[in-house]
Amino acid sequence: MYYPMYFDSTYILVLIGLVICLGTSAKMKSTFSKYSRVRNHAGMTGRDAAEQVLRRAGIYDVRVEHISGDLTDHYDPRTKVLRLSDATYSSTSVAAVGVAAHECGHAIQHATGYAPLQLRSLLVPVANFGSSIAWPLILIGLIFNNQSSVLFLNLGIFAFSLAVLFQLVTLPVEFNASRRAVQILGGSGMLYGEEIDATKKVLTAAALTYVAGTTSAILQLLRLILISNSRRR
Repeated sequence: MYYPMYFDSTYILVLIGLVICLGTSAKMKSTFSKYSRVRNHAGMTGRDAAEQVLRRAGIYDVRVEHISGDLTDHYDPRTKVLRLSDATYSSTSVAAVGVAAHECGHAIQHATGYAPLQLRSLLVPVANFGSSIAWPLILIGLIFNNQSSVLFLNLGIFAFSLAVLFQLVTLPVEFNASRRAVQILGGSGMLYGEEIDATKKVLTAAALTYVAGTTSAILQLLRLILISNSRRR
């Protein structure tokens, strides 16, 4: 039997990823909180902004709905429903308008056949499968110390890498949605100069949480590869 419950140098990779994620999450929350107290000049709610952005993009078949929770905003391409959270739906803050417009960016990507979004959609079942089986396989590979355990460990690493691939593909999708949001909000006059700057800060902070999550996953994957290599020696 092999019990990997001891500290080894590869744990530093996990700790680095954790620190990065905690830092970006705190930055996102503080940035959103700051600009959620700044009312936009037109008094638009998140829902108003979403409907205007969709119309300006020529999209009329996407419904805007409310969903409970904070920052649970998302666009569902299967049902063509854009769901805005408690912190966004009825709020007139520049932060709420920015988040709503960002989700509209995903709806626009869907309507225009944006390639990275299509790729991400194709990867969803693969990534979900990989995420569900990766750690059971990895744990089996770590607990037992024999030739078969190395096979389980490597299969788990491969499955985990599928989830990491999904996160990598997600990055351009998120950054592009934010870019589209800022362009429409600024170009249409829905928000003014300082409001656009505030929106950029909110969306940048949100995007960095995706970067942090991906970085953490890559570091975890690197750690698993290092462990696998050491077990083969």
